[in-house]
Amino acid sequence: MTMRADHSTRRRAKRAARRQARRALPLWRRLLPTWRVTLGALTAVLLLAVGSFAVLYLIVPVPDANAHAVAQNNIYLYSDGTTEIARTGAVNRTDVTIAQIPLDTQHAVVSAEDRTFYRNRGIDLKGMVRAGWNTLTGKGMQGGSTITQQYVKNYYLTQSQTIERKGRELFIALKVDQQRDKNQILAGYLNSSYFGRNAYGIQSAAHAYYGVDTSELTLAQGAYLAALLQAPSAYDVKTATPANREKAVARWNYTLDGMVQLGFLQPADRAAQTFPDPIDPQPATGLGGQAGYLVGVADDYLVSSGTIDTATLKAGGWRITTTFDKDRQDAFAHAVQQELTDELDPKARPTTDTDVRVAGASVEPSTGRVVAVYGGPDYAKQPYNDALRQDNQIGSTFKPIDLAAGLNSGRSSGDGRPITTETRYDGTSERPVTGGPTPYAPPNEDDIDYGDITLRHAMVKSVNSVYAQEGVDAGLAHVRETAIRLGIPDNVPGMDPANSSMTLGTATPSALNLAGAYAAFANHGEAYTPWSVLTLERTTSGGSVDVPKMPAHVATTALDRGTADAVTDVLRDVISPRGTGAAALDLDRPAAGKTGTTDSNLSAWFAGFTPELATTVGMFREHPKTHAKEPLTGTAGLTRINGGAFPTEIWTAYMADALDGTEVRQFDLQPSRGTGQSATPTAGASPSPSPTPSPSATATAATRPSAPANTPAPTTEPPAAPTEHTPDPEPPTAPGFTFTPAPAEPPKPTPTPTREPAPSPTPRPTPTRPTNPPSPPAPATTAATPPTP
Repeated sequence: MTMRADHSTRRRAKRAARRQARRALPLWRRLLPTWRVTLGALTAVLLLAVGSFAVLYLIVPVPDANAHAVAQNNIYLYSDGTTEIARTGAVNRTDVTIAQIPLDTQHAVVSAEDRTFYRNRGIDLKGMVRAGWNTLTGKGMQGGSTITQQYVKNYYLTQSQTIERKGRELFIALKVDQQRDKNQILAGYLNSSYFGRNAYGIQSAAHAYYGVDTSELTLAQGAYLAALLQAPSAYDVKTATPANREKAVARWNYTLDGMVQLGFLQPADRAAQTFPDPIDPQPATGLGGQAGYLVGVADDYLVSSGTIDTATLKAGGWRITTTFDKDRQDAFAHAVQQELTDELDPKARPTTDTDVRVAGASVEPSTGRVVAVYGGPDYAKQPYNDALRQDNQIGSTFKPIDLAAGLNSGRSSGDGRPITTETRYDGTSERPVTGGPTPYAPPNEDDIDYGDITLRHAMVKSVNSVYAQEGVDAGLAHVRETAIRLGIPDNVPGMDPANSSMTLGTATPSALNLAGAYAAFANHGEAYTPWSVLTLERTTSGGSVDVPKMPAHVATTALDRGTADAVTDVLRDVISPRGTGAAALDLDRPAAGKTGTTDSNLSAWFAGFTPELATTVGMFREHPKTHAKEPLTGTAGLTRINGGAFPTEIWTAYMADALDGTEVRQFDLQPSRGTGQSATPTAGASPSPSPTPSPSATATAATRPSAPANTPAPTTEPPAAPTEHTPDPEPPTAPGFTFTPAPAEPPKPTPTPTREPAPSPTPRPTPTRPTNPPSPPAPATTAATPPTP
């Protein structure tokens, strides 16, 4: 106890002595803290700083990527996988993986931007201090940020110059360095950085400056792109001032020298490098011309097929290789320009030659691939895609579907025998249809009466009265079902079995829908849903490649082969000197097709195919603001526009270019149901040019019976005169039926021109004077309005 008391006494004495000594000091000296106080304060500050740093590190999260950093282009390519159609999206960026970036380019970026990248922990304190000192001493504003910090700024934060943003950048960089490896960080930095020329990311920069993918960059090119990162716009040597060009080249040399210092490049290889001048700035690949229409067809397919949803597609970053063939696409646009647009004169004929539009599509029958579409003259001026619209009646191009339904229906034509291509019908104009759900008595073109003719000949001349009755005989519900199996959408207007007029083409499928249906005829009844995208992939922000599963393309049997080939055999006769599609003879290849012209001349069509390609062309006019349909009457100075005129001529010109240089293929047909009389042999090259007597008008409207019978011609007929048909071997008998060939139709004098006249030998049809003023436009979707052939 005594010792403890003595120690306490001594301590108090020492403190008292120190206080006494301090009181003896001058005032200014007494105001200064002692070393003990100073050390304590410094220790407290240090502990507070460490504690605050730890707390901030814990509470500052790694945020989600900002919207701009993840926005990317969608890139659309032709079927060759390299030729670009268009880029869409507000930000010109396409992410790539680190494996797609050449190692030399990676090393050049590290040399130019952060030479401690591979060994620092996300930040470089020495670099930050050095940059701060250089800024203070007037050596220029310097950031001192590492590649990780720049990546954090680009990807997670903003470009604002604030202390708060800089502080968050530091803490997030530390965390990102702990959570990701260096390759991921470097890839993220290169995908999010701006390189000038509106190019975000190394892939867009490679295209903008050298016209290549990132993977194809050379050492010198990669070093120049790395040099651009410091001052993207100023260092573009194609637009830079002489002084800035000199700085850009100096930065390029600095980058290469740094690669040598870091051991990434051998001195000899460095010495061999020459400055790689970039290409001139290129205009952005927009949606003008045909590009926007092709993008629309591809997008529509991806979404409608369920491959991806609209939001995912619009998010961007997709590389979409389409089925479109550039040469054929160019050929389609050229054919429309050459055969139609050059014939129009809006100044001389402002009320008839303006607002004329064309819709077209071309499909491979054996695969369903869409090789070309025509949606309009220029998407930048007319952004509505006419190739996909479903508001134009297709008229008599629907008649082959009526025929197909009748051939495979198993139903009688009225005399107890199954319907065949040679079954005879009464072709009297305005003959009332019997057995239909609604009263219907359609006129033939120019009110011509044909008398008793075969379904084949009625197709060649596009006789309305015949196919209006045949469709009812086949069963309107069955006709609708056949159309749907062939590829006509079940929800298009004008395909209601409750209306007898359905048989003559009140349906309004798109040009692409119709091309798919005709492709099924060409493919012997095997139908593909037309498709337009080969591959789809996207590189994600994490570096992985997203490749959605594409739909399988499997054909469905829409018709048995015998029926489909029988229809094709009949449609070959349409492209003959006596057929409404005679203009297509200029193709000089085996071809089949059907013309179509709708009521009040609101639209005109030609749909046809060769063994290797099915193509449709539709033509119409509409008011540019109200989109009301307007008659084609008077277009190009002609009183009436039939499907056998401009649509067939466009089709022929396109098909000639599209098939140029390819082997001429014959139709391989195995028809059934009374197709033993064809204008050409089954494997023939083209229809015979020999003329065939055609039936004459048998009665005028004044002497026509008030209620003609709905019966085929009697079984006992006068002897048939020779025709251009040559008998083929008896076709196979359909299951459940006994086939009995119908006799050839008797010869009759040639009638006056029909509504689907064969075009004259001159390049354009001769204008004719209409017998009656044109009717006012009828809505294209009104199923009860009967279209004419």
